[in-house]
Amino acid sequence: MTRDTLEFTLPDMNDEGQQQAALLASALPFLRRYAGDTIVVKYGGNAMGKDHLSSAFGRDIALLKLVGINPIVVHGGGPQISAMLKRLNIDSRFVDGLRVTDQAAIDVIEMVLSGSVNKQVADLINRAGALAVGISGKDGGLLQARKLMHRSRDPRSGQEETQDLGFVGERQKSIRAFFIPSLAQV
Repeated sequence: MTRDTLEFTLPDMNDEGQQQAALLASALPFLRRYAGDTIVVKYGGNAMGKDHLSSAFGRDIALLKLVGINPIVVHGGGPQISAMLKRLNIDSRFVDGLRVTDQAAIDVIEMVLSGSVNKQVADLINRAGALAVGISGKDGGLLQARKLMHRSRDPRSGQEETQDLGFVGERQKSIRAFFIPSLAQV
């Protein structure tokens, strides 16, 4: 080896390493295209229960931030909410996949989403090397929503029906920040 030459040997890449390299290479145009943009990523409660998906999710969100994309994580927690409602003997029902929420249910939902679930999601991202904080949409008025009235058509009569879903709403405004918000939808 001469003074002007640096020699090194690349490690052998196994199939998984080659697949990851190929995936990153194919993603480069998209990473460049969205650099500096803010994206919202929904992380569902069912995926949270699977360790391999959870750690991969944390790494993926950290990678997005590392390459200059500003992710906002909005997480679910339906299974965790249902388990706590059941544990506290609070009835819960759904209309076309939307949970009908009364005051007792919304108190539990806020406790579960803003508490344990929110902190777990932020911790996944932090362990992957990015800076994440767990906050609620109520914090600082970060999310604003309007009340959602559910409209459906009665299959027998064909008439449109409107149902009040309680505290269910539709997001109107969201945030952008220097950190990665892990946001409970409360």
